[in-house]
Amino acid sequence: MAEPIQAITLPLAQNPQQEGEWLRATLHQWLDQEFIPEAVNHQIADRAAQVFVRQRMEGENDLGSLVMAIVTEMQAFDFSESFFSEFAVANAVSDLLLDSLGIDRCCGQG
Repeated sequence: MAEPIQAITLPLAQNPQQEGEWLRATLHQWLDQEFIPEAVNHQIADRAAQVFVRQRMEGENDLGSLVMAIVTEMQAFDFSESFFSEFAVANAVSDLLLDSLGIDRCCGQG
């Protein structure tokens, strides 16, 4: 029987605003590079970073829960002018955070 995937816990937030600024800039860059730079990418990155910061300030450290919060709250965002969706954004945030922690996205190993 396959072993369940272990939860990934982020370190306690020392400076959620700084983390959010890093995420906003990094996600914006990723969005621009993934397809083409679009004006809406700035708004997408801002909104995702706001959700992330709020979750971190509320003490959320579980990566899965952070991703679900971003998916849920980004559903209200108008993606009609974008190539992306709330799922693509949340997955990108997850990948960027895993990369920043040095965790292999493929297999969840450091």
